[in-house]
Amino acid sequence: MNTTDGAAARGANRKKLLLPTTMSRAGWAIVEARDDVEGVPYQYTIAKGELHRLLEDVAGVALGVQPFSDPELDAAPGLEVVSRIGVGYDAVDVPALTRRKIPLMIGGTANSVSVAEAGVYLIMSLARRGAAMDALVREGRWQDRYKEMPVDLYGKTVLIVGFGKIGTRSAKRFAAMETTVLVYDPYIYSETIRGMGYEPVGDLDEAVARADFITIHCPKTPETVGMFDAARLGRMKRTAFVVNTARGGIIDEPALYDVLRSNRIGGAALDVFVEEPTPKDNPLLTLPNFIAAPHVAGVTREAVDRMGLAAVQNILSVLDGRPIRENVVNPEVLD
Repeated sequence: MNTTDGAAARGANRKKLLLPTTMSRAGWAIVEARDDVEGVPYQYTIAKGELHRLLEDVAGVALGVQPFSDPELDAAPGLEVVSRIGVGYDAVDVPALTRRKIPLMIGGTANSVSVAEAGVYLIMSLARRGAAMDALVREGRWQDRYKEMPVDLYGKTVLIVGFGKIGTRSAKRFAAMETTVLVYDPYIYSETIRGMGYEPVGDLDEAVARADFITIHCPKTPETVGMFDAARLGRMKRTAFVVNTARGGIIDEPALYDVLRSNRIGGAALDVFVEEPTPKDNPLLTLPNFIAAPHVAGVTREAVDRMGLAAVQNILSVLDGRPIRENVVNPEVLD
């Protein structure tokens, strides 16, 4: 076989990986450096029919936030691994993948630092009334700066809901700001939380009533959807603030609008919404004590590089027969 024939044979045997065009250059570079795989680009906004067509002959796929379930799996008979760019996977049908012995991989700690920083940023933006202070200067209302003064974090109580990779990093940052840190996570031993220097709480309603700031970092599951409903939001202090950088729907949006509009809590910030993009007529967007962000808590230049690298490394680890087990959501498929 001549050199040309050998190259053609290798090309014919390359496994195809379906990868989003928005994935970081760092991730694409790993794929391009290997001669046994081929990256096939797709747009996040791809129509379902076109996605199914592309899935017909791929061995691995990296997903954004699009749903992935039996119809997609039916279209991909050769699929060996699914990898999420990020850590959330509520749009992926994990039992469907498990039934077919296909591992679902997530990004590990790739964006956990970035999300933790974003939660701190949003809480500080609310506490320091960042948008309002900017508007005072721009609108020439300097004299109004004492009418509604910002508040300190120092000496306050912060409640962290969810103590995983993001929650633990959030706790470190808030503790460094000399706050009392409460942690609610029914799946973590109290001794573990206490041993790290924080106060474990078992009664979420009681903790909500104590907190000056609440930051949500739990996954979206049937158990957590609507976790912060009208009743629970009603237990918050009138001066308290709540931030959600986890997933839309953990806070009930109509109930949040009601407590904000009537000033029954100090303020709120959402990086995630039930419907994304959230409609322009979402009533929350009309409120002065509300801050919105377009699901970018985990999106920084550095985190995007890390997530792209992790997504590709996850896929290749499975194809190479050495899966990164700590990043596998359904490890039973490996046994």
